[in-house]
Amino acid sequence: MKYLSLLAGLCLLAGCETMPQGIQQARLAMTQRIQSEPPGDYFIGRRYYKPDFKFWGYVRRPGEPWNTAVLVMLNENQKLAPDREQVNFGFDNGYEYRLYGKFSGDKVYEPASNGVYPEFVLKGYELVSTSPAPIFKSLYSGAGDNRYQIEKPQ
Repeated sequence: MKYLSLLAGLCLLAGCETMPQGIQQARLAMTQRIQSEPPGDYFIGRRYYKPDFKFWGYVRRPGEPWNTAVLVMLNENQKLAPDREQVNFGFDNGYEYRLYGKFSGDKVYEPASNGVYPEFVLKGYELVSTSPAPIFKSLYSGAGDNRYQIEKPQ
């Protein structure tokens, strides 16, 4: 029985995907930074640009992990998104922002994904990082980027 448990544990460990040491350290630092984010009337957003899609990226509340973030459509009636302000669409893919605004409660249809996403009304933003720790598995697993695949943060 004892050996069976040990064997099962080894099999689980062998099946686990490992990530490079530098990425592990960056993700640990990211987790610690997230835990120290002060509560407030703001959100954290990660730009997720895919040329064929119209969603903006992932948004989470301060102090919450990325796996709780939701993919959003931006309402830019009050404030344009950073890439639209600069007329350089997608230049900020992967950037992290402090977002000011609110979820409207409405859902918006996105035709390329045939999905419906929550609407976030953008009122302002601050750039947090141009090279934050990776939150998508493909960035550390070597799986590459599939043009039509929509990843979820981990």
